[in-house]
Amino acid sequence: MLVQINTDNHIDGNQGFRSTFENLITDELGRFSEQLTSIQVHIGDENGQKEGGNDKRCMLEARLKGMGPVAVTSHADTHYKAVEGAIDKLKSSLDSAIGKLRNH
Repeated sequence: MLVQINTDNHIDGNQGFRSTFENLITDELGRFSEQLTSIQVHIGDENGQKEGGNDKRCMLEARLKGMGPVAVTSHADTHYKAVEGAIDKLKSSLDSAIGKLRNH
């Protein structure tokens, strides 16, 4: 399963930043690794340098073998919380999508 991290121009997406989230996503979604080909991660700060609550955004797009992509978005006050929220939403979406596949 390939995990690709993308950041907007308001975020310093250094190697440590990327590694932290890549490891988190790989660990949390490991049980789906047989069904997933890749996960695109888009992390952004919607307010840039301005202060604001829940302005950190994470969008995860998972590519399932033999199916279209599954995408979720989460907003929070930190990047880490936004990624965690998106992971939780993606787990639910993947469980549902894979469950529907098994039932057919």
